[in-house]
Amino acid sequence: MVKETSSFERYLNVRTAFGPHFSPDGKKLSFLTNITGVAEVWSVPLDLQATTPRWPDQLTFRGERVSSAVYAPHADVLLVSGDIGGNERAQLFLLEADGSRLTALTSNLEVMHTFGDWSPDGQYITYSSNERDARYFDVYEMEVATGERRLLLQHDGTNYVHSYSPDGSQIQVSRWLSNTRKQILLLDRATGAARALTPEPDVDARGVIYQAAAWSADGQGLYLLSNRDRQFHSLAYLDLSTLDLHYLSEGRWDVELLKLTKDGTQLAMSVNEDGYSTLALFDVSQGWEQRRPLLTPTLPRGVVYELTWSEDGSRLALSYTTADDALDVWVWDLETGAITRATQSSRGGIPQTSFVNPSLVHYPTFDGREIPAFLYLPDDRQQQLPVIINVHGGPEGQARPIFDPVTQYFVSQGYAVLVPNVRGSTGYGYEYQSLDDVRLRMDSVADLQHAALWLCESGIADSKRIVVMGASYGGFMVLSAITTYPDLWAAAIDIVGIANFVTLLENTGPWRRKLRESEYGSLENDREFLEQISPIRSVDKITAPLFVVHGANDPRVPVGEAEQIVAALRQRRFPVEYLRFDDEGHGLIKRSNRLIAYPAIARFLESFV
Repeated sequence: MVKETSSFERYLNVRTAFGPHFSPDGKKLSFLTNITGVAEVWSVPLDLQATTPRWPDQLTFRGERVSSAVYAPHADVLLVSGDIGGNERAQLFLLEADGSRLTALTSNLEVMHTFGDWSPDGQYITYSSNERDARYFDVYEMEVATGERRLLLQHDGTNYVHSYSPDGSQIQVSRWLSNTRKQILLLDRATGAARALTPEPDVDARGVIYQAAAWSADGQGLYLLSNRDRQFHSLAYLDLSTLDLHYLSEGRWDVELLKLTKDGTQLAMSVNEDGYSTLALFDVSQGWEQRRPLLTPTLPRGVVYELTWSEDGSRLALSYTTADDALDVWVWDLETGAITRATQSSRGGIPQTSFVNPSLVHYPTFDGREIPAFLYLPDDRQQQLPVIINVHGGPEGQARPIFDPVTQYFVSQGYAVLVPNVRGSTGYGYEYQSLDDVRLRMDSVADLQHAALWLCESGIADSKRIVVMGASYGGFMVLSAITTYPDLWAAAIDIVGIANFVTLLENTGPWRRKLRESEYGSLENDREFLEQISPIRSVDKITAPLFVVHGANDPRVPVGEAEQIVAALRQRRFPVEYLRFDDEGHGLIKRSNRLIAYPAIARFLESFV
């Protein structure tokens, strides 16, 4: 079926740019891009009068993934975070803004360091680390000039540090009790005393999340997002004196991004409407009740991933993508009303008109629900196409209409691609997200069965040429689909997927185990059920040829998950191909490895579909 696997390289050469941050004087913008094959820090001068973007300067040359770069508030330096080989054990570095020097601030390569914030005076940084105990994250503060650090919060839990208060006296921390239960605390910087701003969610009650908290202009409260007492995450205001929470927005969609200017006077938020982003800006200098809507940029329907204000609040940077265009950084000037594409990621020499936008569809499943999905069809569509059903990870993830070179390549080769948001996906309310919890796990796999049935009944799919593909939890869905409904699939692609829930929970990073048990179930209470639904238990039912990809350094889904399923199939002498990458973790980050894996997958499908 696949005609030109060599052309896959062109699609995989489409670049991305993201992670924007303004220099203190607003004259430069740092960002991350994978131009060299892995995300590094780059910088571009900001000239909003220019008709074309300026060519950027590369600032880091690690050859390994950089996950963030944030300017100090008053100096031309950045705090950089990056790991090695995809192991997610991020280290912190100080980078001169001209790229002349990269200095390591942390050195324990077995420990995870998650950056929090710069202090308002730029003398200190905060970060979270599991150095004391791999299971828990404590909060630290470091004096940048000396490298001296002190422990601010020690707690046997998952504590991620965020912003300083405007006067620098307090520090905001979020505590994760599970994947659906988070609360906010405030640390007194001088005494170390921790004050809970939101109640600890009851472990036996429905999940409640408080997140994205930002200081109001008067410093008397926090704007934040929460789903307490409601299905969707909404904008709210938390009064710091009374701890009363007041909702400021209503709607049937999640507010997913919230950013305030440094002085708290202007608020930007993005709403996730059926997978597409809607941006709104407000002047809140006089409080929410006296808010004034601000002009927003006009962009094609797509997805906003990040929002970042300049120091003076005159510009807003956003990481933005559509299904037919690469992820890039755009800058919105509030004074002039002009939006400029600050980065121009290469499209691999492929005309943008060649890329396909999906249709938002809904298909019926076994209990009468309608499952939302994005359907990509070739422009020269004919009846009964080969179809790839691509399942997102998470499981609390959500398929969005974003640019995906793998999807675009297969559509160019005559495949249809369906990307469903089966039950358990976020973006459709708490009830929908909870429909696959623990003992309901296999209901989400039944949604995949009904996706295949709908594709056939609607005349889109050739029933003998349906492929199921997925990564991470999506990899479990792939393995579960081919063991539970073996007759539906012509082939399957499992990328960093789960084969055995028992060994997953035994071997995943210790910091993740508790958080995942709320979703999957615990070994103490649910071991028999987890064994029962693990695909490794039903290998003898597999009839679809399988391709498996995994990174040796994966801290989330250890590589043993892949090797279990591969060994079992090889023992049966069943068709299975396996690619293991020793310099990757949870997914393929490096372009050099993607250029090996995905053309091999295309050739595999050519043989069986």
